[in-house]
Amino acid sequence: MRIPKGLVSPLSREIVEALCKKKFIELRTSQEELTEAVYELMLDELMVEDKLNKEVRELLKKYDMEIEKGHLDYRKLFDLTKQKIVKERNIIL
Repeated sequence: MRIPKGLVSPLSREIVEALCKKKFIELRTSQEELTEAVYELMLDELMVEDKLNKEVRELLKKYDMEIEKGHLDYRKLFDLTKQKIVKERNIIL
């Protein structure tokens, strides 16, 4: 995640407050509930790359021996695998 997790809550609160103040949205629930929903959505979206990186690391564990012996470049293999998954799943990072 490129934005520290601690900033997601204040950012979501600021977004909701700004939208309400400028009357871009009409609340059908409490501002706190909307802020929590925005927080969850933002956190999920920001975690996409972290989850993808974890998945790639798990996939590459199969090749630990070859990587350790120097037959494969881990960083290059990681990047190529990540790019392939991003393309296959149409993930936007």
